[in-house]
Amino acid sequence: MKVIVNGEEMEFDKELTIKELVEKLGIKAPNYAVAVGMEVVPKSEYETFKVKDGDKIEIVTFVGGG
Repeated sequence: MKVIVNGEEMEFDKELTIKELVEKLGIKAPNYAVAVGMEVVPKSEYETFKVKDGDKIEIVTFVGGG
């Protein structure tokens, strides 16, 4: 399965949920948002939403500061 994450093409050997994808990418930020295509995926769906071949995914982490 090939997907594009934040503009970078990536290949995985199986279909993943958003939660599995984030874990594989090593994202440790406690707060992040995910959009697949142009649709923001609700956090409540991260464990069940399946990423499909060809999906364009944007993952944004939030950084505090002042």
